[in-house]
Amino acid sequence: MKHKHILYLAAGLLAIYSCNPKNQSVNLGISPEAGTNYKQGDKVSIKVAYPADMKTDSVVYLLDSARLASRKDSSAFELTTDSITLGPKIITAKIYAAGQVQEVSTNINVLAARAPEAYGFEVEKTFPHDTSSYIEGLVYHNGFLYESDGGRVAEGTGQSSLRKVDLTTGKVLQKTDVDPKVFAEGIALVDDKIVQLTYTEKIGYVYDANTFKLLQTFTNNVGIEGWGMCYDGKQLYMDDSSNRIWFLDKNNYHAIGSIDVYDDQGPVNKLNELEYINGKIYANVYETNDIVVIDPKTGAVLQRVDLSALYPEDARASSPGAEVMNGIAWDAAGKRLFVTGKKWPKLYQIKLVKK
Repeated sequence: MKHKHILYLAAGLLAIYSCNPKNQSVNLGISPEAGTNYKQGDKVSIKVAYPADMKTDSVVYLLDSARLASRKDSSAFELTTDSITLGPKIITAKIYAAGQVQEVSTNINVLAARAPEAYGFEVEKTFPHDTSSYIEGLVYHNGFLYESDGGRVAEGTGQSSLRKVDLTTGKVLQKTDVDPKVFAEGIALVDDKIVQLTYTEKIGYVYDANTFKLLQTFTNNVGIEGWGMCYDGKQLYMDDSSNRIWFLDKNNYHAIGSIDVYDDQGPVNKLNELEYINGKIYANVYETNDIVVIDPKTGAVLQRVDLSALYPEDARASSPGAEVMNGIAWDAAGKRLFVTGKKWPKLYQIKLVKK
């Protein structure tokens, strides 16, 4: 009987509390409409709507949980997008009234401000390339190429390896094989070490750049998969099959940030092999003949390079196993740009030409 009285008392208190006007939620609205697209640099007018008889203490606006501004009433707040990264953004308004707080949210998409500049190319030189290399990563350093060759023995695609290659002859000068169960992916040269990603195994390898001795392995739980990688002298960049590029600490390989890559139409997915050149990220777009040039601060695609005429797909039929374009390397001292593809018989030194 005693327990029944306690239940009645609790129910009564709940009824009293729920009838208290200051604890009741009210209908709230917020603009812009969810899913609205804006170009970087556009101004977004954000405005919350609530009943006219609701007396508010303040309205606080947030962008992806970061505080933007506050208002005393429902007057609009203008967000400038010229300095924010691209992609989906969540806008939240917190309405403080009568000692209570209520929230209402919407979302927008921020795209690149303008269409990428269109570029073509001129071939300056060609070099032989080992057609056994299913190339996943490519780096130029001190006159040599360093390649990550992907494959899994059990799948009949060969054994992954790390290679040092003579540029002029295409001859493999040094090679170390990877675990036959592991599919190797992108590489980056960090000081006197080579860092190598793996496709789905969620591990990474660190080698001595001179001897190719394996120094350590690390767990790589960043992103969906391991694809391309490059280094800007301060941090590593890694992509994962999507339109996201992750920033990694060069010492412990943990994620320290990211950007989402967009052009003026939407996300640019399947970013693959990466190279850092003069403050920009160059990326192969998997299963296309395009290279996109990306602003690493915002994720905006600045240029798109059409390389479809470099090694046309009908010509690849005469070279067994030759597949998609993949592989970008930069000779900073000589200002030379090299590109190739998976099991291609040639590596090309090209010059980009604006269309």
